[in-house]
Amino acid sequence: MKYEQVTQPWSDTDSRAAHRAAQDNVKSPPHYKQGKVECIEAIQSALTEEEFRGYCKGNAMKYIWREKHKGGEESLQKAAWYLDYMAQCV
Repeated sequence: MKYEQVTQPWSDTDSRAAHRAAQDNVKSPPHYKQGKVECIEAIQSALTEEEFRGYCKGNAMKYIWREKHKGGEESLQKAAWYLDYMAQCV
């Protein structure tokens, strides 16, 4: 299942709006795009396939590690995004 296909029931409009804002920070944070290139694409271009897989795994581990102390649900979403991105690139 792709990250974009994951759905979450929400009890109120505020929760849905907060979720959408978090989605933008997970999928494509504006501070990681300069011009026409996203940072993740530049990193992928600079690394071998094996190195890039390690980069994605390491980032997923980082977000899982910090989830309870920083970021909460958004950290888990970011971890899932890195794993999904890695799987799509293989």
